[in-house]
Amino acid sequence: MAPETHTNPFRYGALALDDAFTDREGEVVELTDDALNGQDVVLFAPRRFGKSSLMWRVSQDLIARRALVAHVNLMTTPTVTRLAEKLARTVYDDIASPLFRAKERLSIFQGLRVRPLVTVNPDDGSLSFSFDAAPRPEDIGATLERLLELPGQLAGERKRPVVLILDEFQEVVEIDAGLPRLMRSVFQEQPEVAHMYLGSKRHMMQRIFNDENEPFWRSAKQVELGVIGEEPFGHYIEQQFARTSRGIEETAVEAILAVTGGHPYATQELCYFLWQDTPAGSIANVEGVSDALAGVLNSEHAHFSLVWEGASAHQRVLLRALAEEPGHPLAADYRRRHGLPAASSTQRALQALERAEVVGRNAGRAWITEPFLAQWLLDNA
Repeated sequence: MAPETHTNPFRYGALALDDAFTDREGEVVELTDDALNGQDVVLFAPRRFGKSSLMWRVSQDLIARRALVAHVNLMTTPTVTRLAEKLARTVYDDIASPLFRAKERLSIFQGLRVRPLVTVNPDDGSLSFSFDAAPRPEDIGATLERLLELPGQLAGERKRPVVLILDEFQEVVEIDAGLPRLMRSVFQEQPEVAHMYLGSKRHMMQRIFNDENEPFWRSAKQVELGVIGEEPFGHYIEQQFARTSRGIEETAVEAILAVTGGHPYATQELCYFLWQDTPAGSIANVEGVSDALAGVLNSEHAHFSLVWEGASAHQRVLLRALAEEPGHPLAADYRRRHGLPAASSTQRALQALERAEVVGRNAGRAWITEPFLAQWLLDNA
């Protein structure tokens, strides 16, 4: 009989779906309830913290409870016209399609000032929407406003909860300066629609939702996605090894989480390498974790080299210091210990690294956001 084979149960880079999705039960329940209650929510999460995987799971639960879920990633809509096109498609696919017969669905666009050009994909029959001619800015603006209104209108008419997920929402300020005010004016009159705002650039999201001069000031419940706790993450790692004919020592699990600190992406990545190095029927140990970490660092070397090469001299000194000691780099004693420049220069370097999402900061304390980058810096910088 051929030996039983398994694919690697750990995932990084792509969405962590189904069995690869880790814990977050509390967040899933909270966000699902908020959406069904029509509560607007802004979800703060650094890159690689699994916010998209979390919202995918929430979306599946919402759909199972007959909610209509539309999703637009603003990173893929650099202009108002592209945003209108993507919004038209998701309204058609995810809201109109479950509500109307096929011949009735396109009628929802009759009131648009600029009518979209509808293209049928001959391979799968799916529709795409584009605005063929270059419309006047006021016309495309009015068209976008009407598209933003449609989810609320359709939800009210059919008595179905609607959830509009806007991923990478911080990009709204780059698309058009007037777009946040337009969106807010529409959304505040849609109590039947839950708007879920996801963002990875913390400083920009905080400005949008916490600056009293911004249209979205205090307009949504704020939820911050943190690391996953040691106990649930450790149990998950053990289960993933066990169900694929492998074992893992408790000390190895502890070593993994000591390196990653429960960072979702980093933990999945390190476990992926460890699982690959562990033959079926064998048990992973601490030595295997060390070897797997070396493999991760080798895999990430090109990326981390680019981060280092793109940093200024002051930023490099600061990165090295934070790799050795996460802490308060503006404090005089910290700067003295690590040979940092004057507070003003360190502050500028810190702000630049924070904007680039290389460094995180809270209440004056700073740290390198990617666990493996800190280790790479200690080994190479």
